[in-house]
Amino acid sequence: MCDFNEDELYHERLPNVCGAMGAKARNCCSTQTVKNMLPICSWLPGYKLKYLAVDFLAGMTVGLTAITQGLAYGVVAGLPPVYGLYSAFMGGFIYIIFGTCKDITVGPTAILSMMMYSHLNGNPDYAVLMCFLSGCIIVVLGLLNLGVLVRYISVPVTTGFTLAAALNVGSGQISNLFGIQSNTNGFLDAWITFFSHIQETRRNDAILGCCTLIVLLLMRKLTALKCGHRQLLRYLALSRNVLVVFVGILLCYLLSRNSDEMIFRMTGAITPGLPPFRLPPFQTEDDLGQTVSFNGMISNLGAAVATIPLLSILESISIAKAFSKGKIVDASQEMIALGMCNVFSSFFSSMPITGSFTRSAINNASGVKTTLGGAFTGILVLMTLALLTSTFAYIPKATLAAIIIAAMIFMVEYDKIAEIWRAKKRDMVPFVATAASCVFWSLEYGMLVGIAVNALFILEKSTTPQFELTTQKHNGIELCLAELKGSVDYTAAEYLKSTTVARVTEEERTDSSIGLVIIKGDEIRSIDATVALNIISLRDELKLLRCELICWNWNVAAAGVVCRLQKQARAMFQFTKSFADLIEIVTANTGSTNSDQNASEGNGGAAGDSTRLDQIACDSSR
Repeated sequence: MCDFNEDELYHERLPNVCGAMGAKARNCCSTQTVKNMLPICSWLPGYKLKYLAVDFLAGMTVGLTAITQGLAYGVVAGLPPVYGLYSAFMGGFIYIIFGTCKDITVGPTAILSMMMYSHLNGNPDYAVLMCFLSGCIIVVLGLLNLGVLVRYISVPVTTGFTLAAALNVGSGQISNLFGIQSNTNGFLDAWITFFSHIQETRRNDAILGCCTLIVLLLMRKLTALKCGHRQLLRYLALSRNVLVVFVGILLCYLLSRNSDEMIFRMTGAITPGLPPFRLPPFQTEDDLGQTVSFNGMISNLGAAVATIPLLSILESISIAKAFSKGKIVDASQEMIALGMCNVFSSFFSSMPITGSFTRSAINNASGVKTTLGGAFTGILVLMTLALLTSTFAYIPKATLAAIIIAAMIFMVEYDKIAEIWRAKKRDMVPFVATAASCVFWSLEYGMLVGIAVNALFILEKSTTPQFELTTQKHNGIELCLAELKGSVDYTAAEYLKSTTVARVTEEERTDSSIGLVIIKGDEIRSIDATVALNIISLRDELKLLRCELICWNWNVAAAGVVCRLQKQARAMFQFTKSFADLIEIVTANTGSTNSDQNASEGNGGAAGDSTRLDQIACDSSR
């Protein structure tokens, strides 16, 4: 039975590209598209005045953390701490317009700061240019609806990367925690430097740093205490970074006021005032005063040009999904929002920014209602830059180191590592490969190694498709039934062919001899040209083994790929209502063609083979 037009086998259906582009162009001008691109148009008209106080409180709470973390992450990036503050305010204003998740706060993060460290050599121009380029790349990817790219980065890879980043960032601050002057890059370098200079440990810094770290770890657990002041304890826990910085500044100021000796290693003078509005630098100067062109800067940034946008997207979308509470996250719109935050921030001397899980969690815990909370965070950071920068000169480096190390301890996803181990041991391979490569090589290349290892697993699966071979006997005919499912591409072509030939050859060594192979293809979604060529080659090899090949009830699109390669291959395809009908046709034609084969032996056996398949094809299309 043939319930389709035969022409469909010989003419490929191509997508209506012009129609799709026209529909897309019409949609671009619709009101709904504008609302999707500018989410503020959706929530602002319905904004309630009672939300304002909640958003204000949440924004200010996040702002206090953003200030301390901004200073710390500026240090992590190897830049003056003030650049962390420059990076912490503009994202909040822009995300209000383009962002879709009320909880996300955009700003500097430990991972991006650490990744920038090895490319900057203390030159802020590279960080600002990277912020601009990263934003442009992310916006373009978002406009092209390529948010789907993050699906290719698995949980084991991201978990391994996060672990390695935490180890690298935390280890990089161990010397500052003990007051040791160092300039390290990477996990091993940090610990080698620490132990080789451990005799230079400053007692005051070590005591302050270790005590601050212990206090931070204990304050995080305040919310677990069962007492009547739960709300107060919650805000103390959320404000722990601000409190230890305040105590550190106070101690440093009081102890240093009447002493010429430097009691603690301090952050030092911070440039006062707001950052100037200016274009991102497209050229800079190196340590020798020689001009470095735009191409030279790109060359020095290297793989970071690709990996930093990718990681920015991954961090931000992961946070959006974590706080979505069952709502569908528009990944492409989030990418546009993040990209615009980076582009606009680069005009204010910002380094690359993305969603911060720590600050987003504080935002959520503070009960924020809309993205307007980000504006209050930005305002607080701007006020700090305008009024309090002179105070930050007294921040002990040991205090900032303790803040960073405490954040890294809780950034590691311990539960997720245990879940990966319990669920599937093999998934530990990309996890370990990513973590080890990031720790002992570099963060950006380590991420690529993890993705590559994961891709090998995917390729390994694609080379062995859902393919089951069973030997059966019907009406005296010994046959092999092959069930093929899903999409079959070139990686599986040789496996399909070699497995089938091996089964037929194996049966020939026994008393039985397979005379017919049937490939059931009603569940095949698609094949490519390589698979089609291997199907034709399989038919020819089976003929040499005096065995016929029938492709039964294949998807028309898949069958068409074979028929367009070779019109004579149409004789292989059989379409019937049931397997019993197929066997009936095969049995009838086997009997009728036996006499034809005997008659044609004088003219060669190949003619008999062709006659048999042609007859079957004719019967199937009646």
